[in-house]
Amino acid sequence: MAPLSAGARRFAPRPQPTLLALLLALLFVALGVWQWRRGIGREEQWTRFARGADSVLALGGRALSDVPLFQRVRLSGRLDGAHQFLLDNRTLRGRAGYEVLTPLARSAAAPLLIVDRGWVPFSGSRAHLPDVSLAAAGAPLELTGRAALLPSPGLAAGRAAPSPTDPWPKVTSYPDMPQLAAALGAPLEARILLLDPTAPYGYQRDWQPAGLPPLRHFAYALQWWIFAALTLVLWAILSRRPPAPAPP
Repeated sequence: MAPLSAGARRFAPRPQPTLLALLLALLFVALGVWQWRRGIGREEQWTRFARGADSVLALGGRALSDVPLFQRVRLSGRLDGAHQFLLDNRTLRGRAGYEVLTPLARSAAAPLLIVDRGWVPFSGSRAHLPDVSLAAAGAPLELTGRAALLPSPGLAAGRAAPSPTDPWPKVTSYPDMPQLAAALGAPLEARILLLDPTAPYGYQRDWQPAGLPPLRHFAYALQWWIFAALTLVLWAILSRRPPAPAPP
């Protein structure tokens, strides 16, 4: 590339730093696009979450997977208070705790449905679990809540299936449905029910879509694009060199 004069210094980029700067800038732009698209997807998810609260559908004999994700539904069944799970590593307003997962038997022919009854605080010791006993266990109930999916850590390393030797309630960290079904010895529906904040038999419930808010992803996208621009600016500054000495 032929050097261009610019005042007292000349613009003379070298091939290797130029290639490195271009590759880094392209990488930062691609990361920004990826975050922007994630923000759009998260925005759509939050919109579905808001729309799901507009009405309550009577579920009847249908599965939760037959209604839109986050749709509020009304259903009936019997909660099994003797076989519950404590979902570990769940925080609420910065406090550590568990979410209480309770099976609901809707009918003899239907798979069990996991009901997330909300958050309880960590007692301070793994040896003393919170009391999540259920006085209404076994009685026919009518519940309302949202169709949702089990929380996921995003990385398989964050998972810990419920131990078959632990007593009930079993502590588990980000299990999948087959792991919960194996612990219960019964088939489960693919989705769970987030118990409405005003519904009885629950704990603290402040439901939001999983993951970061859309604005956070958009902010990350802008940061990556700023890094791309700064990379090119730094390359341009470092490519300015003192003028070549005059020939004798």
